[in-house]
Amino acid sequence: MKKPYLARSFAIASGTFLAAASSISAQILFQDSFDTDNTANWNVNLGGGNNAANIFFDYSTIGIPSAPRSIGGSTRGVKLEANFGPTTGSIGGVSISPVGGSFVGNFTLTFDMWINFNGPFPAGGSGSTQMTGAGIGTTGTQAINHGTAAGAVWFAATGDGGNGDNPGDYRAYANGATLAADGGAYYAGTALNSRNDLNAYYAGLGGVGAPAAQTSLFSQQTGTINTGAAGMQWHQVTLTRTNGFLNWNISGRDIALVDISALTLAGDNILLVHSDINTGLSTDVNRRDLAFGLIDNLVISVVPEPATYVIVALGGLGILLARGRK
Repeated sequence: MKKPYLARSFAIASGTFLAAASSISAQILFQDSFDTDNTANWNVNLGGGNNAANIFFDYSTIGIPSAPRSIGGSTRGVKLEANFGPTTGSIGGVSISPVGGSFVGNFTLTFDMWINFNGPFPAGGSGSTQMTGAGIGTTGTQAINHGTAAGAVWFAATGDGGNGDNPGDYRAYANGATLAADGGAYYAGTALNSRNDLNAYYAGLGGVGAPAAQTSLFSQQTGTINTGAAGMQWHQVTLTRTNGFLNWNISGRDIALVDISALTLAGDNILLVHSDINTGLSTDVNRRDLAFGLIDNLVISVVPEPATYVIVALGGLGILLARGRK
């Protein structure tokens, strides 16, 4: 199998190791726990169709437990909805960005993510396939979602999985284009199914059901989601920008690595995004209560100077080299 990462600099060997290094002595550039109503601090950019963002949403009202990194059991976070109808269908989505945000150089963007979708599981109900993620390189005032050409680099995962080999369930976007499965961006490899949740690389994710509190509210939330799917549980997501590369990690698992050194980005802001993947409208009467993405406990930190993280990154390189010899 082709090993595109082995030729890359040890300084970007693994987003996991760089994220670990950043925690050693990280200078915080921006953070929001969403425990207070900071709606005025965020630009909400709505794409086509009917989309919404609630910056101060109490997700316990729909049976979701407190995010692991929340303080005191808080259940406030950002709820993002896409293409919820009822009449206008488009490849809709919503992206939000900090007002006046400008983040340059090497930094990490970390947050807790929950992708909810309407059951029953694993297949999901009507219009269940939507995706949630984040990225960099936006002006902060432009709507970014699947199919929207914009000068940003971003990543997103579907909650329900089962979206086939092409276009897949884990997707990297650069300037509006979805990066191909065989292009070398995905850690799962370069096979056609490198973006598919059923690829063995993603086996540590998924395989869960809805929280009992949600099932008690909505009887359709039964069954278990696909092994490898990203929905129905809290994940810590980390984007690490360093030395011209952007790495995407979900719950300690590197998903994709994109060379951004030659790209023309529209701006220096970050974005959080939830998007539909087609124009079809859900007919589920509970769609707005069950189909959405949640973001909580966001922190943007400076990646430490090379003298701090180079030793950690060398460890990441060693693992990649060992993988290459197998």
